[in-house]
Parts: sequence; C-alpha cells; structure tokens
Amino acid sequence: MRRIAFSIILVSIVIGVFSSCQKSANSNPNKVSAIQNKEFSDYWYAGVAEIDSYNLTQARYGEQHEGKAVLIFVTEPFSKSKQVKLDYPDQNPKDNQTVLKLNFTKKFTTGIYPYSMMLSTFTPVERNKYESTEKVTMSSQEWCGHVFAQMNLKNDHYNLASYSYFEQEGDIHVEVEKQLLEDEIWNLIRLEPQSLPTGTIEVIPGLFHTRLLHKNMKPKMAYASVTNDKTKTSFRLEYPEDKRVLTIEFESAFPHKILSWTEKLIGLNGKEITTTATLDKTLLIDYWSKNQNKHSYLRDSLNLQ
Repeated sequence: MRRIAFSIILVSIVIGVFSSCQKSANSNPNKVSAIQNKEFSDYWYAGVAEIDSYNLTQARYGEQHEGKAVLIFVTEPFSKSKQVKLDYPDQNPKDNQTVLKLNFTKKFTTGIYPYSMMLSTFTPVERNKYESTEKVTMSSQEWCGHVFAQMNLKNDHYNLASYSYFEQEGDIHVEVEKQLLEDEIWNLIRLEPQSLPTGTIEVIPGLFHTRLLHKNMKPKMAYASVTNDKTKTSFRLEYPEDKRVLTIEFESAFPHKILSWTEKLIGLNGKEITTTATLDKTLLIDYWSKNQNKHSYLRDSLNLQ
C-alpha cells in the first residue's frame, strides 16, 4: 500500500449490505467529562436509538432537489482490533470499546432517477482515551451505478479503500494522513461540543461532498468557528480553497440535538449552490426490533414515505 499524505483521489459510496444491526450497548463508560455524567448515561445507554428526520433540499446538477435526510445516533460495542460491531462483547472485554455510531442517510430524486446515500461514522465515546474516529464508510447509488468508500484508522493515518464505476476513480487502496474528519463532527457535537475546534485547522472533507463533486481526497485548510446563544449553537466550517462553507446548528443544551445544516459551495458549473436540511421529527426507539409489517406505521412518526 502506498503512502499518500496530502493527495488521494476519492471515490466513494454504495453497497450497503448489513446483516443484523441489533444493538447491545456497553454500560461501563468511564470518561470523566461526559461518560460519568448521569444525564449522558441515562440518555445514551437507555437501549434505544435517536432517529431524527429532516426536510432536505439537496443541490445537484445546478438545481435544488427536495428529499429526506435521516440521522440515526446509537451507542454500541465496537471491536478495537477488527473495527466492526462486537456481537458478543462480554466474551472479549479487552477488545471492546463503546462508540457512538451515526448512520446518516439522504434520499432525493434528480429528474427521472433517485439517489440513495448513506454515511456511517464510528466515534469512541471515551474521548479521553481515543481521540480519533475509528472508521467511516460511505455508499451511494443511483441509476448510473454505485460507489463505496471505507476509511479505517491505523496509527497516524487512515487506510482508504474506494470503489467506483467511474474510470478515473477506479478501485483505490491508499493511506491518508490522520486529521480531523468532517464526518466525525456530527458525533463530536453529540458527545462533547465544547471540544469542537476553532481557528485555522486541517480537515479531511466529508465523503458525501468528495463523492458528489468528484473531488480529490486530501486534508485541507479550513477555518472553524462557534457561535451560540441560550438555546442554539452554530458550528461553521469554511474551506477557502473550495469556497465552501458548512454550518451545523444544534441545541446548546444536552442532548445537543442537531437542528439544521447548510452547505454552500461552488458546483461543477461554477455557480454557487446550497444544500439545506431542517429537523422535522424525532423518535427514540429500538428500531432494530421493529422490522415487521405491523411496525410500518412508525415511519409516519418520522414523516417518511
């Protein structure tokens, strides 16, 4: 595998093959700031997931397309060695760490054909022990074809495997220098918003962005800022090189639910385009056990078709 510190051609997305996503949370966290906090434990170790649906306006092909986004946050046991969910964490406690998993989906239609995109981010809850996200995967499918990318943390770098139906993106296996991931910011907001970086930083842009715009995958300089009031806080990430700005708004108070986000950037046609999403509905539920026809009414609770 060849080492590339600041240059990686990204190609990412789809191939979502998931067997069982049944959760068994680790109930022995020990991080001083958040993990030993009773409010935190009562919320994130209650045996349910938080599902948030959003009204999405997705920029694509120089136009805006209406759709739906969903953020699913849940804690679960995670293998340190294999970087996958542990099915039997009690059998190998030394290999077990608790992560906050985010499953982030987008569904929208462009003309005659639909897009279905999914991002999964696995961030250790014990931020005093594990400062970096362990793994990110992203997939996307539409009628032209599908692509898939996976990043696994390995010491001071991420191993990137990327597969695509595009000739120039091809199949890639490379290493990228470890930096803050844009895709882990969503989890940091939920775990420890006071640790969000500010000022000039290096960031690996999100896989949704690099996929849709066929961008090179490499760390970039960005300027991060936080503004807040009594009820809402905004995290703003600006990439001067790309003329791109991502703003995420969330509740100032625990559990710091994400209320909306806006992404402004220069599209492939050279014009500024904007993607927005606004919180619609929230459901706290053990969704993995609600998989029969009789449970389909629950989608109405999230305003999902």
